Amino acid sequence: MEKIIDGKTVSMFTLKNSNGMSADITNFGAKVVRLFAADRDGKFDDVVLGFDTLDEVIEKEEYFGAVCGRFANRIKDGKFKIDGVEYNLAVNNGTNALHGGVDAFNTKVWDVKEVTPSKLVLCLLSPDGEEGYPGNLDVTCTYELTDDNELSIHYEATTDKPTVIGLTNHSYFNLKGAGNGTVRDHLLQINADFVTILDDSFAPSGEIRPVDGTAFDFRQPVVIDERVDAEVYVPGRGIDNNWCLRKEQQGDCVLAGYIYAPSCGRKMEVFTTQPGMQVYTANWVDKQVAKDGKTYEEQHSVCLETQGFPNSPNVAHFPSSVLRPGQKYDEWCVYKFSVE
Repeated sequence: MEKIIDGKTVSMFTLKNSNGMSADITNFGAKVVRLFAADRDGKFDDVVLGFDTLDEVIEKEEYFGAVCGRFANRIKDGKFKIDGVEYNLAVNNGTNALHGGVDAFNTKVWDVKEVTPSKLVLCLLSPDGEEGYPGNLDVTCTYELTDDNELSIHYEATTDKPTVIGLTNHSYFNLKGAGNGTVRDHLLQINADFVTILDDSFAPSGEIRPVDGTAFDFRQPVVIDERVDAEVYVPGRGIDNNWCLRKEQQGDCVLAGYIYAPSCGRKMEVFTTQPGMQVYTANWVDKQVAKDGKTYEEQHSVCLETQGFPNSPNVAHFPSSVLRPGQKYDEWCVYKFSVE
């Protein structure tokens, strides 16, 4: 399964581990297209939303499984300053810049650097000025499917000019299997005492609020159905918020939280070095016929996007997203599967 775009070959690569897990990943947008994990009875199902063909992966829902960048999530009003210089970005989400802009990392054909039975290394050069961002940014994304049933994602990047960066993976998970109904029955747990509060444009205002006593409190596992319609979220739509992960110091790789599907026993823990995690309950997924002829709808999946804080280029007290020459962006996200 291959296709040529802008003179580059788009291919699908299959990673496997010794336990029967497998992941199909394409270098178009560095997207995870399929991910097979076992349930408590040993039955394997594909637990990420996606499409059967490369043409559909390229032409349909643009963020399914993708690496989002140069800056994932929202930057308010599509502008920020570094060292007193203002940069104006492509605005593609109301008044804000979202997931790197119009022609962002999720639309690029990444270069394939290394392929082994369990590992795929992809590279991308984002030129100075692309989507308004400064600096030539050299990015490497390494996917590895380990024998501990982990899909690990390692992001590395360097720049030749001060810039901002924030990468995430935007996979949509349903632990019952992609297209097998709602995720309202999944349990969600988040190791966070605080959440960033959104303004009217859905960009963080800068306020950081304790979760204690609110519908943002997932420190103990909660059935998504019990919280997803709370007034603090988008009324009638669901969750799309960033939690401030609990860690002793910046850069620690910690357990951000997990989802669990009681009906099949699959559990997915999320570990990360990043300071935040966006939980998104697929609130804007229109009915789409996808893999195996199944239909995806709103709240039929959930994204657990480890990230820098949205709008951090404009909020001084958020963890910094600035990358300077001589520095290295070095972040991890690990999705670990088990059964209970």
